[in-house]
Amino acid sequence: MPTSIKHVSRRRLLAVTAAATAAVVVLAGCSGSSTSSGPAATSAVSQADIDKAMTTPTTLTFWTWVPDIQKEVALFAKKYPAVKVNVVNAGQGTDAYTKLRTALKAGKGAPDLAQIEYQYIPTFSITKSLVDLRPYGAAANQSKFVDWTWRQVTGPNGEILAYPQDTGPMGMLYRADLFDKYGITVPKTWDEFTAAARKLHAANPKVYLTNLAANEAAAWHGLMWQAGSKPYTVEGTTVGLAVNDAASKKVADYWGGLVKDGVVSTDPDFTDTWFQGFNSGKYATWLTAAWGPVFLSGSAKSTSGKWRAAPLPQWAAGKSTSGNWGGSTSAVIKGTQNPIAAAKFAEFLNTDPETATMFNTVQNFFPATKALLADSAFAGQKSAFFGGQQVNQLFADIGSTVDSGWQWPPFLDQSVKDWTETSGTALANKTDVAAATDQWQSRLTTYAKDQGFTVQGG
Repeated sequence: MPTSIKHVSRRRLLAVTAAATAAVVVLAGCSGSSTSSGPAATSAVSQADIDKAMTTPTTLTFWTWVPDIQKEVALFAKKYPAVKVNVVNAGQGTDAYTKLRTALKAGKGAPDLAQIEYQYIPTFSITKSLVDLRPYGAAANQSKFVDWTWRQVTGPNGEILAYPQDTGPMGMLYRADLFDKYGITVPKTWDEFTAAARKLHAANPKVYLTNLAANEAAAWHGLMWQAGSKPYTVEGTTVGLAVNDAASKKVADYWGGLVKDGVVSTDPDFTDTWFQGFNSGKYATWLTAAWGPVFLSGSAKSTSGKWRAAPLPQWAAGKSTSGNWGGSTSAVIKGTQNPIAAAKFAEFLNTDPETATMFNTVQNFFPATKALLADSAFAGQKSAFFGGQQVNQLFADIGSTVDSGWQWPPFLDQSVKDWTETSGTALANKTDVAAATDQWQSRLTTYAKDQGFTVQGG
C-alpha cells in the first residue's frame, strides 16, 4: 500500500484514462544554452525583467506524473517559444517525493518545477524547498481559484508556494436502482445513512450500503475533514497534533460501529475484488471525490445509467459541509536558475483558460479554477452513466463547502503509516477504532519529537 495519502485511485484513474508519459519529453522552444534569470527574488520582479526572461533562450525541467501533459505544455511553448520545457516523469507518490528530497539534499539534480500534491506542500515548505511566488505576481491570481485551494498553497507567513491544479471535493455516488428496489431514500444525514445501511443489509445480506476501505487513509482524512477535525497545525517547527480530537473520534466511533454490526464492508480498494463489487452490486454507494464519477464510469461500465450522485450525508441536518480527497499543484523548486520563467510557466499552466479546460477534457481532472467550474459547457454536461445527471455541477457546488481551515503535517508519510497500523487495522479487525486513534496520536507524537519538532497536544 503506498504511503502517499492522495488517492491511489486518482493515480490509477490517470492510468485508466491515458497512457503514461515518456521518461523525458522536450517540447518546443529555441535551441541554445540556458540563460539564468538569477536566484529567487524577495521583492517584486519588474515587468521588464519578466519580458526579458520570457524571451531569453531557457530550458526548464518539470517533474510530473500527469499523462499527456505535453499537450498543455505545447500551448505554453507556442506563447513563449524561447522557453523550452523538459517534461520528466519522475514517478508517483512516495517514489517521486523521495527522488526530489534526495536531489535537494545533494544540491544537484532537482527540477525547476514539480507536481506536488496539496498534502505534501508542508513537507517541502518546512525545509524551505519551494520558491515563494509572490514576487512573480502570483497574488494577482488568487481570485481565479477556489478559495480553499488557495489556502492549501499559502505558507504560514503568506508565502504563495504553488499554483492549484485540480481538486477532489467529496460526495456520494449511489445506485438509484438498488435504492428503489429496497426502498432506500437518499440519506441527507449520517443518522439516516445508518438507518439505510441497516435496512438494506437486512433486506439483502449480500449488499452493503457502502464499503469503507481499511487501507485508504486518504478517504479517512477526507471524512475527518468534513467532520470538522483539526488533526494538524503547523507553525515553523512547532506542530499541533490532535488526530484523536473529538471530531476524529466521532468519525471513528461512527464507522467502527457500522463495521462491527456488519452492515458496512471494509474491503481494500482498487483491487480486483473491489472492482467486482461495483459491477456485481455489492456496494450501493461509494463515498468518493469529484474524480470518482469518471473513474467509476470506466471501471463499472456494466452498471451505466444506474448511478446518481449526491452530497455527503451531514452530521447535522441542514448543514452543507464536505472534505477533500485528492488534488495537486505546480510548485517552483528552490535552487532553480530560472525562477522567473519557472514561475510564469506554473502560472500559465494553471490559469490559462485553454490549459485549465484541457486538464479536464484530456486528463479528467476536476477543476480548481472558478471560471471553469462556472462554465456552462463544463457544469452543464449531462452524464449518461449517471442517468443524465449534471454531476459536474453537483461537485462544483460541493467544492464551495470544503472547509478552508484544514492543514497537513510536514511528515504525512509517517501519519499515513501510523493510521494504517492503528485505526485502519482496527477498522479491518472490527475492534475499537476510536481507541485506535489514541494509539495513532501517541505514535505520531513520538515520531514528531524524535524528528526534532516541538509538539503541542501530544
